[in-house]
Amino acid sequence: MQLLMNITNQQKAERFLSVLRHCQLLGLEVLSAEKNSLEMKLPYSEKIIGNPLAGIIHGGALTTLMDTACGTACFVAIDGMELCPTLDLRVDYMKSSEPGQDLVARASVTRITNNVVFTECLVRQQNDDTLVAKCNAAFMRIGSKMTPPAFQGVIETGDASVYMGEYSGAEEGAVAFDAQPVNSGERH
Repeated sequence: MQLLMNITNQQKAERFLSVLRHCQLLGLEVLSAEKNSLEMKLPYSEKIIGNPLAGIIHGGALTTLMDTACGTACFVAIDGMELCPTLDLRVDYMKSSEPGQDLVARASVTRITNNVVFTECLVRQQNDDTLVAKCNAAFMRIGSKMTPPAFQGVIETGDASVYMGEYSGAEEGAVAFDAQPVNSGERH
């Protein structure tokens, strides 16, 4: 399949993020994207507080930010459309973020081999550049032939509804898609 990749690194990153529903619910946003690095924001929200008394963002939301920023950086750095699942993610939490502060991840691809992509990421508070966490991560290269055609269509066109189904946001916090149900009784 010939790919039409007349899109910018920013568009490629934003379109990749558009198919990750959990990232949309977190409000993740690509601030900038270059060939081997990008910046991604996690806006502060009361829905992602881990400690209600302190108002601090939950470590799971912070880890999702780092994993997604690094994975998106991989997707942008590799020519064409090759998904790269996370192999390893090592996180160092440096300091709790302050209540009410948005976080910005700066992810960089440090090395690309035939089988693995290596990345690093720093997360800082947007208001004062305080380092909150950092990580090193490795992603497995699976080849562009393993990337689903519908996913490729999203990246080429920017229309995530083709891949994700329609989102029904009728109720606050509701998550519903027109996707087919999975038979949970089957063993895989």
